[in-house]
Amino acid sequence: MTISSFRIEIPAADIDDLRHRLAEARFAPALPAPVSEWGEPSPWALGAPDAWLRDLVDYWRDDFDWRAFEQRLNEIPQFTTEIDGQRIHFVHVPSSNPDATPLLLTHGWPGSFLEFTGLIEHLTADFHLVIPSVPGFTFSSPLADGGWNDTRVAGAFAELMTRLGYERFGTQGGDYGAGIAPEIARVAPDRVIGVHVNGTTGPAPQLPLAEEELAQLSPREKRAVDDIQAFLWQQFGYISLQSTRPGLVGTMLADSPVAQLAWMMDKFQAWTWPVEKDVLEILDRDLLLANVSLYWFTRTAGSAALTVYAQAGGWGAAKEKTAVPTAIINFAHDIAIRRYVELENTVVRFTEVDRGGHFAALEEPELLAADVREFFAGL
Repeated sequence: MTISSFRIEIPAADIDDLRHRLAEARFAPALPAPVSEWGEPSPWALGAPDAWLRDLVDYWRDDFDWRAFEQRLNEIPQFTTEIDGQRIHFVHVPSSNPDATPLLLTHGWPGSFLEFTGLIEHLTADFHLVIPSVPGFTFSSPLADGGWNDTRVAGAFAELMTRLGYERFGTQGGDYGAGIAPEIARVAPDRVIGVHVNGTTGPAPQLPLAEEELAQLSPREKRAVDDIQAFLWQQFGYISLQSTRPGLVGTMLADSPVAQLAWMMDKFQAWTWPVEKDVLEILDRDLLLANVSLYWFTRTAGSAALTVYAQAGGWGAAKEKTAVPTAIINFAHDIAIRRYVELENTVVRFTEVDRGGHFAALEEPELLAADVREFFAGL
């Protein structure tokens, strides 16, 4: 039951080792540049472009200041506790408002607790914020044992709220967190007052859709179906690897910071909006490198893959429908389709947005925070 204060203190030797490895990085010969079916350059179709990656590696080695970012993170109150044999790291920022609602925020992959730090200033007037690191991620590591599926993670997070004295609370998440947020409502239905999700949650449509089912969809929903089909054809490889060989992924990425960087930046580029724009023009370069550095210093690429992909509880497995009021905010580059989300969730608010991508807390923090406030105020 002990809760201990926590500070990030990466040893200087680890920082020196990272810079040395970046300086000695070995790159593969650049592959021929692919073109789209329309004859246009498609630089990211094969992964991170060689010249782009080399430039970012140079910046990471010579200009990125980890100690400055570490100091910024240590200004946010962080703690650890042990739940079900596992160390759980978390941020806890109580509101000065006595009527504030406790709210638990859950990150996904390739993110970390870091992605929510920019939301804190937008939410603390109305919420007591609890931001845990998922077991197997960054400082909630090493994994003490296997079996950290969605239900077990949700139970641990409900227990964390108990230890902090929050009997009733809300949940919010995106990506993997969009699965955990409603799962907590299944584990503790009498305690969760509302679930807020950015992106989608619940079952995906069974493709290919029958003509009569497709005809019932709106133009945006049809575009989402096209995006899902394209994802399954063009981008599913990383899921196959992380769900079947997390140890292999962990070994490779723990030995090469360039591999860790390329592996993660491929998805940050693919899932931000607009997709044709360079991700470094959308998200802060130092923040992205701090996120990659967290994975690198804690050597958690493999354990994160194990939790989210190999042990998640079965991709596409049916879930019990939760009666807890649920809100969805669907940004431009996400694929939520209400009729499918409603199979497992009681959706009382569904907001379509014409901008923003998968990393809403990083891309559109003010818009995301406003939607969270409006939803919980209505409860």
